[in-house]
Amino acid sequence: MELIIDTADVQAIKEINELLTVTGVTTNPTIITKSNKEPEVVIKEIADVLDEDQLFFIQAVATDFDGIMKEAKEISQIRPKNMYVKIPVTRDGLKAIKECKKLGIHTLATAIYSADEAFLAAMNGAEYLAPYVNRMCNYGDGVQEVKDLIEMLKVNNLPSKIVAASFKNTYQAHELIKAGIQAETLPPDVIMNMVDHPGTKIAVGEFTMNWQKAYHRTTLFK
Repeated sequence: MELIIDTADVQAIKEINELLTVTGVTTNPTIITKSNKEPEVVIKEIADVLDEDQLFFIQAVATDFDGIMKEAKEISQIRPKNMYVKIPVTRDGLKAIKECKKLGIHTLATAIYSADEAFLAAMNGAEYLAPYVNRMCNYGDGVQEVKDLIEMLKVNNLPSKIVAASFKNTYQAHELIKAGIQAETLPPDVIMNMVDHPGTKIAVGEFTMNWQKAYHRTTLFK
């Protein structure tokens, strides 16, 4: 599975990138506004943190076909490779995804609320599909809908990868990993909740205490 960080917090990206095997970073207009920096500044900072083999996803802000295509071409030129344009699955967005496929521009279909929307974007050539898992739960069983999408792509032999998004807890992430999800884009807090189980901290503390009591040091060798 590909682990992708969903944030524009450069410090959080650095910390998690050092700690875990990270495939890349996703952003969206709302995430970038929360950085309280100009978008050009944030984009450059993130690009500088990532190595050339890691993926970088930036969303088009324009909502009309011509505007999306203009921004898609600009986004695709930010880095020599592994640059992806996020495009919402509106009518204009689906049209743009299809056009990007013809031009060789890498795309991620986003703002997905149903398996059907995602499937149609996959048919148009989107390389990644980002269903909003937690938000989908407001309309039904978001986790099951993504599981349906996994099967739909498989039986129809479509190569698009699902990068499940919009997580609020580790249970949702766990269930989709178990179901064979290809990728997840998680906010830093959810990632760290997966890392920092309280039981692990307790166990390590017990080991240290027992060792120090017996040998009066906290290292294996003197």
